Amino acid sequence: MTKSIITSRKRVTDHGEVFTSEREVNAMLDLVKQETERIDSRFLEPACGDGNFLSEILNRKLKIVEGRYRKSQNELDKYSLVAITSIYGVELLEDNVERCKERLFKIYLDWYNSISRGQINEKLFNCVQFVLSKNIIHGDALTLKAIGESEEPIVFSEWSFTQNMLKRRCFAFDDLLKNEAIKETPLFSDLGDDVILPRTIEEFPLVHYLELADNA
Repeated sequence: MTKSIITSRKRVTDHGEVFTSEREVNAMLDLVKQETERIDSRFLEPACGDGNFLSEILNRKLKIVEGRYRKSQNELDKYSLVAITSIYGVELLEDNVERCKERLFKIYLDWYNSISRGQINEKLFNCVQFVLSKNIIHGDALTLKAIGESEEPIVFSEWSFTQNMLKRRCFAFDDLLKNEAIKETPLFSDLGDDVILPRTIEEFPLVHYLELADNA
């Protein structure tokens, strides 16, 4: 039986909030270990809480980045950003959304500082925070709506790298799930397979990955 962490009775009653413990998170991710160790393999957590699953996924991906690209600063920077762009979450509670983004950024920052010998790359850090602001969404995965005054559909960004250039396209989550045949398909195909994509909501110009936050 999966052990979980309860934050408060009220939040459990009102929102069904229960966090999966670290031991069970690792056990479950080990079932798809090969995917967690692919830097560009995309993960969507539809009830991400404050990031228990996403944090461990990021830790695993960054470990692979470090092992492969530590000798090249540009490759290290680029592929660490690839890891960030591959992680998506939807969460009902706003405070959890903010904690999740902060938690993921801290993991990234601590990791980067541990291997960069104090080197600071503000452009890269800004890009990481920008991607997290788009990938960790305050919304309801059951209604497929973002939470806010207008209750717009949840929109995901696809981040595609071509060498040092990055392309961003936005898609509506509800379009992805309208067709029953799509439910077995990854959020975005990264294996070159045929995949039915939702309609493009918005498309952005190709930019250098370090200029991403400046061209939002």
